[in-house]
Amino acid sequence: MLEFRNVTVAVAGKAVVDSVDLTVGSGELHVLMGPNGSGKSSLLAAAMGLAPYKVTQGDIVFDGQSVLGLSTDERARLGLGLAFQHPPALEGISYRAFARAIGAEDALEGEAGALDLSAFGDRDLNVGFSGGETKRSEVLKLILQRPRMLMFDEPESGVDLEHVAVVGRAVQRAITTPDSEGRPRAGLVITHTGLILDHVDTAHGHIMTDGRLVHSGDARELFRHIQSHGYRAPAA
Repeated sequence: MLEFRNVTVAVAGKAVVDSVDLTVGSGELHVLMGPNGSGKSSLLAAAMGLAPYKVTQGDIVFDGQSVLGLSTDERARLGLGLAFQHPPALEGISYRAFARAIGAEDALEGEAGALDLSAFGDRDLNVGFSGGETKRSEVLKLILQRPRMLMFDEPESGVDLEHVAVVGRAVQRAITTPDSEGRPRAGLVITHTGLILDHVDTAHGHIMTDGRLVHSGDARELFRHIQSHGYRAPAA
């Protein structure tokens, strides 16, 4: 569903992602791990066409179509979606108004309840939220947008242990639920803590360091390797 084909991404002329090849198939959930500054968030931002990230080499293909010539909103309308690591606060825009604007008001109550955000419907998005509330709020926002390809940037970081399970179940449910046309979805999750792996079903893991994808394998085995040996690639 989403392909990064030999992708290099630059910011202000400096490469922050270098020659990455990664394919996420329909119905699959992939987990991307790596140290801070390794290019993980930059890769997802490039997929969404966000400034100042510029693809200087390769191609990003969604559902068989290159998205490099498309604006961010055009990519979103095609079905790409991103839950940000540090989402902004949007004063004057309540969750209920946001859901109504994107035609998802019917889903707000159920999805908010599943993320323990039932009381937040009339609050402005992320205004006065704690760190954990903001992360759950961002997951809710992406789910309400109903993209086919869901990308999550550290969705469980800063979330208390009780709500990590809530976030994980929401991510799993969103990816395994077909879209309105009955088509499968897919997902790509960045994680530092690895805690979300206890609550999602995935066999696809990747390690990224210094802007390069250095190893791919079973997600849980890779996380155990990282816990013992750091982010260097396992021996062949």
